[in-house]
This record gives sequence, C-alpha cells and structure tokens, in this order.
Amino acid sequence: MSFPEKMLRIDRRIIFFVIGLCTLLPLLYPVDLPIIVTPEVRMVYDYIESLPDGSVFLLSMDFDPASKPELEPQAIALLRHAFSRNLRVIAMTLWLPGTGLAEQTVNRVAQELGKVNGEDYVFLGYSPGVGALIIGMGQDLYKAFPSDYYGNPTKTLAVLKDVPNLRHVDYVVSLAAGTPGVETWYLFGKDKYQFELGGGCTGVIAPGLYPLLRSGQINGLIGGMRGAAEYELLIDQSGSAVAGMDAQSATHFAIIVLVILCNTFYFMTRRAAARGG
Repeated sequence: MSFPEKMLRIDRRIIFFVIGLCTLLPLLYPVDLPIIVTPEVRMVYDYIESLPDGSVFLLSMDFDPASKPELEPQAIALLRHAFSRNLRVIAMTLWLPGTGLAEQTVNRVAQELGKVNGEDYVFLGYSPGVGALIIGMGQDLYKAFPSDYYGNPTKTLAVLKDVPNLRHVDYVVSLAAGTPGVETWYLFGKDKYQFELGGGCTGVIAPGLYPLLRSGQINGLIGGMRGAAEYELLIDQSGSAVAGMDAQSATHFAIIVLVILCNTFYFMTRRAAARGG
C-alpha cells in the first residue's frame, strides 16, 4: 500500500485528536492573533466611554446557558468597562432560564472590581411580561421592580436614586440570544422613552439586526464571540473571547490543511491507479 493510500485510510481518531489539540492549546495558551475592531463594536465602546461618572447604564442579559460561550464574554467586557467608568449599573434579564447565569456574571465582575451591591450596581433579576414589563419600567421603575433580586426595596437603593423610570437611564444594552432581545427593547422601550440603545447578540442572529444598526435604531452592535473579543481588546483586557478566537482560528486552519492534504492524496492515488491500468 502506497503512502497516499495509507494516509487516506488513517484512523479517524488521530484526526479528532489533532482537532482537539488545535482547540485546547490556544485556550490554555492564547497567542493573541490580530483582530480588527469593527465600527459597530467601537460605537458601543465609544458611547460608554463618553458617559460621565454616575451615569446610569442598564445591561439586559437576554440569554440562557446555551448561549453562554458567545454572550457571557460580552457581558463581562461591558460590565468591566461600565464599572471602570464609575457608571451606575442596572442588570436584569428577560429570559427566565438565564437568571442564575446573569446574577453570577454581575456579581463576579463587581467583586473583581470592588463594587458594592445597592450602591454601585443592582441586579433586578427576572420579571414576567416582557413588553408590558419594559413599558412598566418606562413609566415607573419602582413599581415594575418593587424589589431587587435579593428582596431589597428598589426605592431605598442608592444606585437607583433619581432613576424613577427608563427616561432617566443613559444607555441600555441588550445581549440577545433571540426574542425577547434587542428588537423588544427597541419596540417597547427606546421607541417610547427615547433612551439610547445598543445591542449584542450571537453570531447567527447578527445579520438580522444590521437593519436596526444601519437605520440608527441602535447605535452599535457586538456580534458573537468575535465581537466580544474586539471589545476585550478595546478595554485592554483579553479574556475568554480572545482565547476562543485563537482556538477557532487554529481549528479552522487545521481543517483547511486536512482538506487540502486529503484531496492531494486522493488525486495521487487516482494518478497512480491510472498509470497502473
């Protein structure tokens, strides 16, 4: 059996091992491959950067654990940026299955940066209603959420002082894995209460949100893990998204090389068979 024939019959477990290695090594030892920051991601960064100390930033983490690899890095990067700018952070979710994940993410970043619950940030948690909930927040935030996730009356929290409704929120960003998400916040929130709105989403739904971006209905968009990696670079804190992009690039490169090799060996065996015939 010739060498090309042996390679075409190689144990598939070896290929799985190579792909696994290309995925694992960049995650353990990121190489920080070059990433170009796109304008739509920079727009979100620039707007947060322009907000003065004490401004109110609302982050709606509208996703569940299934979308964690793409959207949690976005949430972490946005929270780090907002806290570093000394913004008052309001965190919540429109997705019931994502409540626990959202709470863990907010508290982890807050503890990392020494922020105090109730003073620097608040986690409102989940409340049913979606559109009605957002309208209620636009009319009276304290009635829509009488207490935070931990049962503390929202009217007594320093972070929510002088924030009676969404008209007093300076910036809202929805990180969406689907619906409800960015479109919901625009339809029931921004369109009625005139706050500025940005978005983040999984890579697969990003194309569907570009019409909102192009029309100015949202002022920026962070798309998928790539967008999260771009934001990590903007805040100069490389994290899981940058490492994930390294792993993705290495894996794609390995697949391309394997496809080229397989086709090369295949045509070599075809040529050898033709000569033998």
